[in-house]
Amino acid sequence: MGCIIGSLAGTIACCFGSAACSLCCKCCPSCKNSTSTRLAYAVILLVGVIIACIMLAPGLQETLEKIPALCQDLTLDAKVTEISVGEALVDCKTFVGYLAVYRVCFALTCFFALLGLIMIKVNTSKDPRAKIQNGFWFFKVLILVALAVGAFFIPKGHFGMTWMIFGMIGAFLFLLIQLILIVDFAHAWNEKWLDNYEESQSKGWFAALMFCTCLFYLLSITLIILFYIFYAGDGCQLHKFFVSFNMILCVIVSVMSILPTIQEVNPRSGLLQSSVITLYTLYLTWSAMTNNPNTACNPSITSILNRTGIDIGLGESGNIGNSVGIDWKSIIALGIFLVCVFYASIRSSSQTNVGKITGQGTKEETTLAAST
Repeated sequence: MGCIIGSLAGTIACCFGSAACSLCCKCCPSCKNSTSTRLAYAVILLVGVIIACIMLAPGLQETLEKIPALCQDLTLDAKVTEISVGEALVDCKTFVGYLAVYRVCFALTCFFALLGLIMIKVNTSKDPRAKIQNGFWFFKVLILVALAVGAFFIPKGHFGMTWMIFGMIGAFLFLLIQLILIVDFAHAWNEKWLDNYEESQSKGWFAALMFCTCLFYLLSITLIILFYIFYAGDGCQLHKFFVSFNMILCVIVSVMSILPTIQEVNPRSGLLQSSVITLYTLYLTWSAMTNNPNTACNPSITSILNRTGIDIGLGESGNIGNSVGIDWKSIIALGIFLVCVFYASIRSSSQTNVGKITGQGTKEETTLAAST
């Protein structure tokens, strides 16, 4: 009997120990492939974002209300109907989804920040700490799950307001990083098509380059006109200022990109990059204007489409700027976020055109991608 129990225990330990780790390692990227490693971290981030989005689903509100530290007073063991946000009191039922999102994002931040600290000054895969970056996936997932579960035991207190401030700071920093990635993408795109044109001498590549550049500028001009019509009307002076200010900046950047001085430093600089950045800048302008609580300066998509004679059956929930939960603005922002993250994952530091511009992209050495 002892032999049977010992054999059974050994089998179970093998299944949940080395065998499980081996299975996870086979499913996860090889430690010799830094691109696969970055993609694995991007997938982890994607799963975290999906879970955060699910937390905002209306059907989960009643379930989330039962979680301690969200809508319950731990000292009285009773449900709380209102919670304080700054100096105001809001219904906990309508805010509990955001409290859950904050805790999921807190766990992701702690996880990637911990890996980032461990990887400080790790430049090659030969460093012993690189094994932590490229391996131990089973245990890293367990740590992330433990952080996520533990985050839901954080007392409500001032955590929501404090983490919201951290989120705004992080969002601003990520916008800068996202802008750099978009600039890098535009440079890579422009360089690739110019190389194809020079190698094949086919005017099709040059025509395609000009077509995309003109298309982006036409879209930008169209957006500016729509902004002035629907978002910068009477009484919307702040919107008028930002639309005009950003438009002037985009014109300046476009002119600078073709100046002889700029061309001498970077011959591949051109209007394609400027058109992409112009379109992205106008998207950010629109995103900011749709957060204005003044409905006169922030009309719903339903009212805009009705004024243009288009009916797509959105109903009152079609308000881009004022709708609660996931709206079109959030979907577009999430799409851009995911594209930038996965683009950064498949591009190594030696491949980036930003590195070439700054003179740091000529090193022919294998570098370890940062975990964040």
